Amino acid sequence: MTATLPLIQTGQDARDGACCAPIARQPLSEGDAAELAALLKAVADPVRLRLLSMIGSHAGGEACVCDLTDAFDLTAPTISHHLKVLRTAGLIGSERRGTWVYYWIIPGQVARLGALFTPMAEPLPR
Repeated sequence: MTATLPLIQTGQDARDGACCAPIARQPLSEGDAAELAALLKAVADPVRLRLLSMIGSHAGGEACVCDLTDAFDLTAPTISHHLKVLRTAGLIGSERRGTWVYYWIIPGQVARLGALFTPMAEPLPR
């Protein structure tokens, strides 16, 4: 099997140009780092990550807890705990309607997570 490899610059030419776009315009402040760490901690569990994706992709933009629990081999209290962690982190909102609770994504908070890992559009010159 033959593969074509890209050429890379070495020496002064490589140091003068940017090789890739940075992921941040500036280092995180202590407060921003603490806030983002709390968001990352909230999604650093496979069940919570799946719940977040299920809620975010649910038709109509919100999901009933009754639609979420059947997807897991976990008890209802365990699912409720994971939803509470996501809610406390500000990643989802909720509203009780009769017997059921409905959940939706908080776009601004989820976007903060995405922005953390999205490179800037253009590499910064060195």
